[in-house]
Amino acid sequence: MRPRCYGTHVETDLSPSFLVAMDPIVDPNFRRAVVLVLEHDHEGGALGLILNRSTDYPAAELCENLDLAWRGAPGACVGWGGPVGQETGWVLMGDAAAAGTDALLVAPGLYWSRSLESLRRVADEPTLPSRLYLGYAGWGSGQLEHEIADGAWLVVPPHESLVFGSDHDAMWGDAVRSLGIEPATLVSSQGVN
Repeated sequence: MRPRCYGTHVETDLSPSFLVAMDPIVDPNFRRAVVLVLEHDHEGGALGLILNRSTDYPAAELCENLDLAWRGAPGACVGWGGPVGQETGWVLMGDAAAAGTDALLVAPGLYWSRSLESLRRVADEPTLPSRLYLGYAGWGSGQLEHEIADGAWLVVPPHESLVFGSDHDAMWGDAVRSLGIEPATLVSSQGVN
């Protein structure tokens, strides 16, 4: 197991982890955001999905545009993964949904993919745990480490129950509580390197 960073000095790979936005973040794209870090290296930067932003774009319409049939809930919408690459699609899946696909393991019970095959699987079997996203969040080399040192992000271990068990509005508080911290007691401050 890789060492984890739960403080502010980052010398380890942050993928996978959840980033929980703290008050110093003024960018409305990231206000109270919960981001799943999928890729991180100190030279190339980081890539993640904002998990708790919704869109009005129906999953059925997305699938129809890709010649797929959506068998899920009629009102299901695609999540907004971030401000970069709005045409880039992402599928987060639980174990059962990921079986037989090319999905990559993020954490126990949580997989990600960008393939049409994975989208087809979750579109065909709506009872499988899954979430769909368009776009992603990205950071240049050293940018995320600097933001963490400035107290902009709280780093939280990833777990599938937060992705599939929390609605968008409750996810930020649920992520903070997963560390045993009550959100109302948080005081943002600059980290120490």
